[in-house]
Amino acid sequence: MRPTQPFLGFDFESTLTKVARVLTRQYDVEIVFSPTGPRVEPGKIIIPELESTDEAGRDVLVGYLDLLVARAKYSELKALAKRGRALEQRLAQIIEDRRVCTLLLHDYPGAQWFLRSLRAHADTQASAKWDSLSWSARYLWLIECALWDEPMQPRYASASLDSGLSAIQDVLADAKRSGSTRASLDAARRIIERVRALGAGRVNNMMLSADAAHGFEAEQGGALDDDELDDSDEDDDSSLAGDPLVEPPAGGSTLESETSEAIGMSASAPGVSQLSPQAAAAAAQQQAVYQRPILSIPLSTEFDTITDLTGLGVPSAWQRLRAAARAETGALKARLERALRADEWTHWRREQERGEIDRSALAKLVTAPGYRTPFKVKRARKGRDTAITLLLDLSGSMAGDKIALARLCAAALADALVQLDFACEVLGYSSIESADMRALFEARKAAGGDLRGYNRLVERLDLHIYKRFDSPDLSGIAQIECGHENPDGECLAWAAGRLAEHPAQRRVLMVLSDGYPATGDGNPAILRTDLHARVEAIAKSGIELIGIGILDDAVDTFYPDAVVVRTLSELPATALSVLSKTLLKSGHHA
Repeated sequence: MRPTQPFLGFDFESTLTKVARVLTRQYDVEIVFSPTGPRVEPGKIIIPELESTDEAGRDVLVGYLDLLVARAKYSELKALAKRGRALEQRLAQIIEDRRVCTLLLHDYPGAQWFLRSLRAHADTQASAKWDSLSWSARYLWLIECALWDEPMQPRYASASLDSGLSAIQDVLADAKRSGSTRASLDAARRIIERVRALGAGRVNNMMLSADAAHGFEAEQGGALDDDELDDSDEDDDSSLAGDPLVEPPAGGSTLESETSEAIGMSASAPGVSQLSPQAAAAAAQQQAVYQRPILSIPLSTEFDTITDLTGLGVPSAWQRLRAAARAETGALKARLERALRADEWTHWRREQERGEIDRSALAKLVTAPGYRTPFKVKRARKGRDTAITLLLDLSGSMAGDKIALARLCAAALADALVQLDFACEVLGYSSIESADMRALFEARKAAGGDLRGYNRLVERLDLHIYKRFDSPDLSGIAQIECGHENPDGECLAWAAGRLAEHPAQRRVLMVLSDGYPATGDGNPAILRTDLHARVEAIAKSGIELIGIGILDDAVDTFYPDAVVVRTLSELPATALSVLSKTLLKSGHHA
């Protein structure tokens, strides 16, 4: 959902997105502003919307970003989500937040300013709500302040709260030294057990004890079940090592959304729980509107470039590449050729007046004196009347061994197809920021234009043709190199449009990609819906689509026919094998 505040424009939101992607090293991460934040979801960092429109408000939002990035990088959210009791989850999250933020500050000291702004904001919210908070909510806030070594305001003091804090000083000291999510969970459990014992009178404390009306028991509807605090279940940290931006918490639960009185850094933005049904419906409608764009629409296409490199490769470089490609796939190409020939030669037109003698019809010459069609001829088939386009993702993530193997794969496929008399084309795509396009964007923005419908604002497409259908020269393939970003949907539509113009009876489009679509200025969610929509439209047009995932299974999400290559060295052979099965697939020959 896009932010509703006017100060949260494209520049600020784009900056947050880029920072999140750099810090998490997850380049498809999306920043979402929502009144239900803060929390981390698969592929999303959800930041709460705030009422403030000043610079301090921005600092708070950046603080939320740093907090959530720290959770994504250093915390095991699945382990936290396995705790059934919301209270224990919330307490463990408080301890864990202090731990992961310390790690983030070690790696990125500049985050200290923004985390301080976030802590000051949390304190302001706690003070404003203090009189209406339950005992447990107040107690959790004081634990949070103690963990961050913050002085307690005089108005926060009470006998029972002081007693509860005094009883857990040793556990708090251990919590500050927490070195893992498991240690944070253990500290949370120990605090709950200590306060439960204090309320039951089992702890000898010189200070006033918390009575049953001011403890966890009264607000949890009875004593906590010891079984729920037992971590003897399958809680092995090794099974929880999934990326929290990719793996959702178990059961779909979220740690960050708590009760309406929750306060502190992990609490939702104030006022969320008090939304009226009408306001909630309006918010849902607004979210639907902001999520409505399905296609990724560029602000302009006039700056997109198409570079035709057909036949422009260095001959010696192409010869070396071709030799390596034939060594990789020569045997597979020979098998495909034999299979194609066998498929063509075993189909005949029978009952002909001339041609070769059809032995199965000889008996009719004796039994039917007027029989005049005992011949057969080879059936004219169009099994090779197929045009194939190979489309390569040239994003920056393909750098190194990936692009070298992709280049070798393109050479192997194109060389084999040309030798087998198939029409083929080799294309590549990426995008890069354009100074002219940014100037256009700035001018539109200064003029007050509505830019919300666009999802490519300052980047131009950088498209390459390495071999055209109408040229037998493959040397341009040696020129394949990496670019920057990868808006897959638009580029797939471009390649499909070129393929659709070819007069072949059958058309196949094979895509080699190593991840999800991404640009530096676009909403990743829209880029994904865009790719889904383009794939569906292309498939309906009759073009057969094949996705080859390079060390990434994102192709399974988008392409109906997809294969993931887990080892780079297998890429050329796997790609040719998959293409061979497609070309030999029954029911597609004329």
